[in-house]
Amino acid sequence: MKTINALALLLVFNFGFAQKKFNKADAQKFQKKINAEYADPKTSPLMAEDLKTFKSLDFFPISETYFVNATLVKAKGGKVFEMKTSGTRTPKYIKYGTLNFKINGKAFQLAVYQSLELLVQEQYKNHLFLPFSDLTSGKQSYIGGRYIDLEVPKGNTIAIDFNQAYNPYCAYNYKYSCPLVPQENDLKIEIKAGVKAFH
Repeated sequence: MKTINALALLLVFNFGFAQKKFNKADAQKFQKKINAEYADPKTSPLMAEDLKTFKSLDFFPISETYFVNATLVKAKGGKVFEMKTSGTRTPKYIKYGTLNFKINGKAFQLAVYQSLELLVQEQYKNHLFLPFSDLTSGKQSYIGGRYIDLEVPKGNTIAIDFNQAYNPYCAYNYKYSCPLVPQENDLKIEIKAGVKAFH
């Protein structure tokens, strides 16, 4: 009985703290899905004139360099705050924690957030919001930074695939109000992965 319990604990421990491996197919699936969404008039954020000629978003080449397993340090007593946006809207968020990771041997960290609005929706209760800017912002990528969608992990390790970074809707259409990247999430490195600037 003790052996079974120990084995069960070991499995839970390994599962909770397991590191994910890079899978190019996941990034390709993301690109296909976002292109389909943007090509569909029902789901596209594009303005009417852009939608008429839309074929595909422009992406950086998929690269394993920008897939990392980050260590999550949960925030204590996360205070609710209003995140600034490109409009007048001020959605409420809490800081869920800090993600620590390395790219090309250099250490970086990003804060990850939860939307209070989404927390009450069953399908989004585990959703984490990761906005970031980097040294490509305003050059090859959108000036306002990009977003990545994550999920609350079972352990303290969370995979970040920057190949799945996407632009805020306001990069395509001024009618949208988008959260601005907090200053603490400005990376001093070029993240040559994910969606590039539009036009």
